[in-house]
This record gives sequence, C-alpha cells and structure tokens, in this order.
Amino acid sequence: MAANEVCDRFAGTGFHANLITYLTQQLNLPMVKASNILTNFGGTSSFMPLIGALIADSFAGRFYTIVVGLLVYLLGMVCITTSSILPQLRPPPCPTKENCTEASSSQLWILYLCLLLTSLGSGAIRPNVVTFAADQFDMTTGKSNPSSAGRNFFNWYYFCMGLATLTALTIVVYVQDRVGWGLGLGIPTIAMVFSFLAFVVAARLYRRVKPEGSPLVRVAQVVVAAVKKRKLVVPENPKSLYENKELDAGISADGRLLHTNTLQWFDRAAIVTQDDTKDPTTPNLWRLATVHRVEEIKSVIRMVPIWAAAILMVTAQSHQHSFIIIQAGTMDRHMSPSFEIPPATLSIFSVLTMLICLSAYNRLFVPFARRFTNNPIGITCLQRMGIGFAVNILATVVSALVEIKRKQVALNHGLLDKPNVMIPISVFWLVPQFALHGVAEAFMAVGHLEFLYDQSPESMRSTCVALNSIAVAIGSYVGTFVVSLIHDYTGKENNWLPDRNLNKGKLDYYYWLMSGIQVVNLVYYVTCAYLYTNKPLEVIIDNNEEGDLELATEKTVVSKSLLNGQNRDSGENGDQLCNEKRS
Repeated sequence: MAANEVCDRFAGTGFHANLITYLTQQLNLPMVKASNILTNFGGTSSFMPLIGALIADSFAGRFYTIVVGLLVYLLGMVCITTSSILPQLRPPPCPTKENCTEASSSQLWILYLCLLLTSLGSGAIRPNVVTFAADQFDMTTGKSNPSSAGRNFFNWYYFCMGLATLTALTIVVYVQDRVGWGLGLGIPTIAMVFSFLAFVVAARLYRRVKPEGSPLVRVAQVVVAAVKKRKLVVPENPKSLYENKELDAGISADGRLLHTNTLQWFDRAAIVTQDDTKDPTTPNLWRLATVHRVEEIKSVIRMVPIWAAAILMVTAQSHQHSFIIIQAGTMDRHMSPSFEIPPATLSIFSVLTMLICLSAYNRLFVPFARRFTNNPIGITCLQRMGIGFAVNILATVVSALVEIKRKQVALNHGLLDKPNVMIPISVFWLVPQFALHGVAEAFMAVGHLEFLYDQSPESMRSTCVALNSIAVAIGSYVGTFVVSLIHDYTGKENNWLPDRNLNKGKLDYYYWLMSGIQVVNLVYYVTCAYLYTNKPLEVIIDNNEEGDLELATEKTVVSKSLLNGQNRDSGENGDQLCNEKRS
C-alpha cells in the first residue's frame, strides 16, 4: 500500500504541479483561460470520486475499483505525454509572448480528453485508497491512545504523500522546465506503472471489506418509509422503534448506531405498524427501517454543515497556486549565477512545512495542547480544522502584501510594461505564504479527512470521504466563477487579472477579496462546530478471558465543544475524542 501510494502521489504531482506552465508556454493560452481550464479540470476530477465511492461501496469493492481507476488514469497520462512529444499537437512556439498563436480547437480537445481520462481514473482512486488503507488497521484502538497506529494513520498517510510530492516538485518539475515536457511527463507515467504493479502484486495481503449494497438505496428506503408514515406520531420511548441486529450485521461490524433526538422526522421510518408485523422475518425496507439505518442518514446530514465549510476555503485557494507560479516567473529565481529554480518548484516550501508540522504534531503539539485541554490526543479534529482555517487566512493576507511589494519594485525599475523582463526582487519573498499554506494543510486537511472517516457510518465511509473531493469540486467551480467575474468586469485598463502582463494587474485586490471571504467562512465554521454532536455508537467490549461479549454500561459520551472545551449537552465526563459517543 505504501509503495502504491508513494508512486501514485509522485505521478499525480509531477503531472499536475506545472500544468499552468505547459498551458501558457507550450499551448500559448492566456493566463486566466489557462487557470480556468485547470480549475474546471480540478473541479471535474473532484466530482468523480463520489461515483467511484458509490461503485466501491455498492458492489465492486474498494480493491477492484482502485485497480480499474489506476488503469484509466495511466491511459490519460500516456495520452498527454504523447501529445507533448508530437509537434503537430501543439501550436508554434512563442518566446516573445506577443501575438501568440493559441492552441487550435482540435489540439485543445486532445488535451481535454487526456484530462478527462485522468479525472475518471482519480475518481476511482481517491476516495477508496485512503479508506482501503485505513481498513488495514484497527481504527477502534487508540481512541484514548494517541500513539497507536490507528490514531496516527492519517498523519502518516499525509506525511508519506508529502514526501512523494516533494520528490516530484524537485525532480519532475525541473526536468519539465529544463529538459523537456516529453521526459517531464514521461517520468510520472512510468511511476504510475510502478504504482499499478505494486498494488496488484500485493493483492493477497490486503484485508478487504465486503460491499453491502448501495448506501444511496438505504438512504432512499429511509426517506420513502418516513414519507409513507409522515402522519404517524413518533413515540416518546425510542426503545419501541424497530431494531434488527441480524439485518444490520453487515453494515455495523464496528458498532451499532444508537438513537438520537435530532432530526426526529426520520424516526417515522422506524415506527412499527400492524402492516409491518405481518411477516417479521422479511421486513419491507421501503416501509420499515431499523434505527441504525435511520441514524446513518442522520449522521451524514449532521456532517454536512462542517463539510460545507471547506467549500469557500477551496474557493479562496483554487487559483492561488496558478497565480503564484506566474508571479514567481516574473521574479529573480537565481540561487547562484548559473542555477535558476523553476517557478513551480517553490511549492516544495509548502510541502516541507507540512511535513515538519506533521512530524512535530504528536511529539510537540499534542503534549503541549494536552496540558490545557486534558484531552489525550491534544485537540479534537474539529479544533484542528479550525486552526487550519485561521492560518490559511493569514497566508492569503501575506500573499496580498507580497504582491504589493513585487509591483512596487517593478514600478521603481520601470518594468510595469515589460512582462518578459525579470523584476529584481527575490522569488523567496513568496516563501512565507507557501509555508503558511503548508501549516494550514497540516491542520485542516488531516482534520477534515479524519472527521469524514470517523463520523461517517461504517458502510458509507468511501462515499463520505468522497465528500472531501466534492467540496474541492464545488469550491473550484465557484472559484472559476469569481475569477471570471473579476476578469470580465474590472475593465481593460485596470483589470485585476490581465491576460498577459501581471505587472499591470491588481492581483493584490483579488487576495484581499479572498481573505474577506475566508473570515466570513471561519465565523460560519466555528458556529457549526460549536453546535455539532458526534454520532452515538454502541461498542461491544470483551471484558473477560473467556471471550464473552457484553455491552458497555448505558452512558452517552459527548465530545468537547470547539469553543470552550466543555460538553455542550452533557455534564458527564468522558473520552473527548472527535469520533465517538459511546453507550
């Protein structure tokens, strides 16, 4: 799994990291058009994981879905590598950046086909790889043990991915800029071949979770049953609602969800009527649902407000990577008189910072935070996400200040009208914002992934993890919409985001706008996190050597609030983990 993941991330990063340069310099596309293509492509790629997750959870299983996804992704990479080698698939070179011939419609359609194939492949890979890897661990251990493998899985996952990303940014991007795009895209393609082989060769070693039918069908059954019984009154005693442990056995191996008092309208689906008792051995699931199945849909609905907070954060970040690379292309990138770093390589500072943060998180941050929170894992994943949101605002503010500085130097040297002349300001002015983005990712990305995995119903984990990609997709499309509006309505003379000459633009205004959006989003997130309650899970505990199983005593454990560290709806002390309410 580790070899597969490292090769996969190395290939993906090497393929995507420098595409903005390929589109603007090899296909001669304007900055905004190229950035919008990449953002729309990213949005499409992020919608596909929902389909891949549903296929895996419903009937195919995660292993075979990943295998097919790897093959389709590899086909897309072979396609774009071939197009970068054949000159007839590209427009004539335009080193002056004036009166350039853009890629023709046929050349762009070939590009779109390649990107579509990689989108389809990543849709099958993304939501299933992380959950498939987590399936290899006992994630129920370490609920109060921060050093357990299960508890640290997501940190280690992102750390390994960061190492692969760092390698791609230093090697592949340099080859693309200095040697050629054929070899620069060929290296990630070869890495993808090794990724596929590593995954398939170890097929017999994996623990596979059997798919238990489409989660969407179960959701539809609960909704239909509740609609049919909409005129019935929900009983005050939840114990009278329908339970069937044998029926739910395949979708509740980690524990059975218990009844909650939220979203009680859905409880009507579990009310037992005389018609439902005619054949108790084979209940009609379109008329009667178990409490566990009702709580599945409740759990997902409760997750939606927290999940949605990631959308505006993605909106703010969607074009920053592209714009920063273009900024770097105008600045002094010399590390020595004879060595100049490629613009896209600057992303290594973000990756390095993320790796350092992930390495120091358990060793330094958790012990420090534990002194104030009395939480064995330091802070909850909701608090971890909140810190990431706040740091990302600071990163965007720094981006605006650096752009003001860059334009001032260009003005002082009379270079505003000379986009092809290097501005005498070091590219390392961009490092602080990259570092802050790395810190934000170490907190936000890991916390968000852990939240989606832990709080999702067991049988819907791939689907719920895919929500992370859906947030990226929606945020990317919203980001494209915002950038297009800015480009179309800020005029030709004082356009914030000009097509060719960034020195004449007002990119700092764009950064200030994104900072304001993120501040509003942080307020929204804190409110949602304060009101959130964790899913209640009945856990079977082995309390004797003979292996007899008994249920824990009936006691609900509620996670601490994001704001004040206190239980919002219970005065009892309990394990303060984000991923459990136990009875």
